[in-house]
Amino acid sequence: MTILAMDTSNQLLGVAIVKDGITLGEHVMHGHRDHSVRLLPAIEQLMKETKTAPEDLDRIVVGQGPGSYTGVRISMATAKTMAWALDIDVIGVSSLEALAYQGQLFSGYVCPFFDARRGQVYTALYASSPNSMEQVEEAVNPLFTEWLEQLRDKGEKVLFLSPDIEIYRDIITETLGDQAVIPENSMHYARPSVLAQIGAARQADNLHQIVPDYVRLTEAESNWLKQQEQQK
Repeated sequence: MTILAMDTSNQLLGVAIVKDGITLGEHVMHGHRDHSVRLLPAIEQLMKETKTAPEDLDRIVVGQGPGSYTGVRISMATAKTMAWALDIDVIGVSSLEALAYQGQLFSGYVCPFFDARRGQVYTALYASSPNSMEQVEEAVNPLFTEWLEQLRDKGEKVLFLSPDIEIYRDIITETLGDQAVIPENSMHYARPSVLAQIGAARQADNLHQIVPDYVRLTEAESNWLKQQEQQK
């Protein structure tokens, strides 16, 4: 099975081609900007380097979010369009889950998160063991201080993974002390090849029903709901 994986939900733009569990090639680029301009050229370049033709692809795996609203939409739209044009499967994988797998060698709780501004984060909680990564808390959008208090109350070590780790490093260590485990910088970025590996074991999503996972409403959706409430 040959898989094209892509994710533009956060700072990184990542694409990978994985065949039968072997990574043929992987491109990872930093920076929030220009994902819409850089994604297709990155895919084309990677397919050229790996000598992969469009008809060689069996499925596309895409980072489903949460993260940047615009970023999530870019890769989701691209993945769906390519899957439709090539008549192949598309699978959405949580961007938090893909990041959590950076801690798959850690035994204990793994907390991936992305900054959502105003002291809030997108996060979830996973329990990692040598043979599994199990989600134990659904993706949420809490105030990070409140989330940290919940983790502290568990009384166990927690591995924190985030491209935004430096924003929150101090509050993490102040709140959890020795319970907090913060690895080296290279661990804080999800790899698209891991996204592909996760998606390889999943059932295909319905092409017409798969949507970004924003976790919270966009501002436009929130305003629309408020207007509906006011009109009642």
